[in-house]
Amino acid sequence: MKKPRSQVIFDRSDRAISAIRLGILAGTGVEVEEAAQKPLIAIANSHTEFNPGHMHLRGLAQRVREGVLAAGGLAFEFNVPAPCDGLAEGHHGMRYVLPQRELIADAVETYVRSMRFDGLVLVASCDKIIPGMLMAAARLDLPTVLLPGGPSEKAIRQRRNQVESVRLSDYQDPEDRLACVTSGSCGACEVMGTANTFQCLGEALGLALPGSATVPAYAADKLRLARACGRRVVGLVEEGLGARRYLTAEALENALLLCQALGGSTNAALHLPALAHELGLEMPLERFNQASLRVPTLCAISPNGPHGVLDLHRAGGVPAVMRRIADQLNLEALTVAGPTWAEVTAEAQVRDPAVIPPLERPHFAQGGTVALFGNLAPEGAVIKQSAANPELHHFSGPARVFESEEDCLAGLRQGVIVEGEVVVIRNEGPKGGPGMPETLAVTVGLNQSGLQRVALVTDGRFSGASQGPCVGHVSPEAAMGGPIAALRDGDRITIDIAERRLEVQLSPEEMGRRLAAWKPRSQEIPPGYMRRYVKLVSSAAQGAVLD
Repeated sequence: MKKPRSQVIFDRSDRAISAIRLGILAGTGVEVEEAAQKPLIAIANSHTEFNPGHMHLRGLAQRVREGVLAAGGLAFEFNVPAPCDGLAEGHHGMRYVLPQRELIADAVETYVRSMRFDGLVLVASCDKIIPGMLMAAARLDLPTVLLPGGPSEKAIRQRRNQVESVRLSDYQDPEDRLACVTSGSCGACEVMGTANTFQCLGEALGLALPGSATVPAYAADKLRLARACGRRVVGLVEEGLGARRYLTAEALENALLLCQALGGSTNAALHLPALAHELGLEMPLERFNQASLRVPTLCAISPNGPHGVLDLHRAGGVPAVMRRIADQLNLEALTVAGPTWAEVTAEAQVRDPAVIPPLERPHFAQGGTVALFGNLAPEGAVIKQSAANPELHHFSGPARVFESEEDCLAGLRQGVIVEGEVVVIRNEGPKGGPGMPETLAVTVGLNQSGLQRVALVTDGRFSGASQGPCVGHVSPEAAMGGPIAALRDGDRITIDIAERRLEVQLSPEEMGRRLAAWKPRSQEIPPGYMRRYVKLVSSAAQGAVLD
């Protein structure tokens, strides 16, 4: 069988060093002569015992190994970090979550390059891990298959009071409401947050087997899919098909369109441009606006509506959604399974039109995530318009400025925020945060405060599960002297989603005077990785990549 990369390990032309190499390999219990004849497949696994999204991945990786062996290869597993956004919310740990995307990408790339593997299977479920692994796949261009770990089951599904909804607002009983935000099984949180968004986009990008993303984490089908991934990666090695055969400009476009149709996470506006960067392509934020006009938010998956990802799976999963929007897709784009998307969508079936409705009856008339521009965000900002109250799509009010998420949470507790205000949280961007933390604690606090007409603007980011008129990724960020740094309490801010506009009522002269007097906030950054990250990270509008 072909061993395009690993053959060098078994090269005996220099007897002394080859004896050392093979002696070390023999120490693992591997039959060296067998290994010399078979492709070596790396399994990059993000298993951890510390969150439900990844607690089951050890078992899935074992089934991948079985598939590799059955197809005539040898598999070797290694691990990468698996940060959980939910566990990091509301404290300093959140600042280290997005930066781990680059660490994961670097770890997968450097380990696989150094150990000369012939193929790669990526096993992951959650937010920064899948994007980081995809970035590594783009760099390596090896035969690669992504195995999405699958969604969990919300605990509300296990309660007798469940109605046809997993949305917290559809329940009154406190225990039922708590069950709507509690994982009832292993797997990624059952909302269309960043985790499930990128499991689904892995299919659209062609690296995950069609239909695999929404299979529940605990399902027998997921185990069978894991074996299929192991078998298929050996086939890809034999066929000489690297990841860039699938990760093309057309595949990125398909992923963006699927993200809009699903009402996917606003974090896609970070991760898709970052992946494009690795491929030598560009995905400016304006592309999200263009895509939002081509496909609607077809599905009402939480937080956009009452359905969960398990409902999406039962309704037909990603292939069924792709069938609905097929006229807009690049259908000749390939999948690692072999068929093109034209072939996959021709076979796909919509099993529940209430969950995956026809185009003439979408949940929301435009795609989910759009970019806003204006004198407050010259490089752009993002909002999930499909999860915002339509009555607040045009919002204007005085600014209530906070220098950090912590300050805003204190303001919420003290009741200083009032109806009609635009809450501004600055110094939370990639450099200023540092690490561009999510501000889910603030959005949850605002939702629970009883305030009905309050908007939020920040140079930080949001959880994919955030709701309301929440504008994030404001670029340039405050730490880089962006216009958000000039804001003061009472400045009138206008958010106009329909016009894709984010403006503050200040003259260019006044804005210039304020910024000329501005000084960056001083803060202590712990020694280590974060200091290097702050020096190298780019604007959120460019994907927060390391230049």
